[in-house]
Amino acid sequence: MYWEIGRLIVEDEQQGKAKAEYGKATLKNLAKQLTFEFGKGFDERNLNNMRAFYRAFPIWNAVRSELSWTHYRIISRLETEQLRGQYIEHAIEGNWDTRTLERNIRTQYIGRILESEVKEQLTPPNILKDPYIFEFLGLTSETGLTENDLETALINHLQKFLMELGKGFAFVARQQHIVTDTADFFIDLVFYNYYLKCFVLIDLKTGKLTHSAIGQMDMYARMYDDLKKGEDDNPTIGIILCTDKDETIVKYSVLAENEKLFASKYRLYLPQEDELIRLIENDKIRFELDNGSES
Repeated sequence: MYWEIGRLIVEDEQQGKAKAEYGKATLKNLAKQLTFEFGKGFDERNLNNMRAFYRAFPIWNAVRSELSWTHYRIISRLETEQLRGQYIEHAIEGNWDTRTLERNIRTQYIGRILESEVKEQLTPPNILKDPYIFEFLGLTSETGLTENDLETALINHLQKFLMELGKGFAFVARQQHIVTDTADFFIDLVFYNYYLKCFVLIDLKTGKLTHSAIGQMDMYARMYDDLKKGEDDNPTIGIILCTDKDETIVKYSVLAENEKLFASKYRLYLPQEDELIRLIENDKIRFELDNGSES
């Protein structure tokens, strides 16, 4: 019904009756008529939403039944057809409720994916993000926050953490104990991604990215491949989550040549829109330059 009402409003406007005064009067009268006939839910504001809904999805077959009217009302505000389609797919696949959808649009969930273009073959850059936003933890960046504090908070908010990580992640272990012939090691967090068909190791850092952290994660990933990876699993992915990255360190370390190691920033707060856009754009440019130089 909402789509059909939106269609009638738009078609009426397209017949040369789209003057502001006329359009406003028409919506006002239509709101009264529909409210009288069907009850609440048909005020002017909702009729405007229905018009936006039809304009965003003029073909009824493009509307997926898995999402509610509220989902579509939110998605209709997005500027491009491609972006609307991407959020529809992610919302259905991730079973996002409307609050989660709003949060992910506000934090530019899709924009933070390293390669946000829709592709048939999923690769790590199609799933991993930079930066990650952990405002749901309720933590601050004050001195005294330890890696154990961060790890505990993420585990306590595991459902939201999995949602922020992205598609296909399943929790495996915290502080997983790995034993070799000469030493014991503990990996902060271990996940499995069933799209990539591989284990994903996460090392948490409460400061900037360092050479030692990169070397440690490189060792962890190699060790995991040797000791834990199954025959049907793809090579292990390692992600270092840090507060900042020195691009010189990134350029002259194994991160530059190893397609299975990543360093992503995280924020314990929701950045202002301009800061978030700047963070995303800077990382997109660096990512495209790195991949362009390899091709």
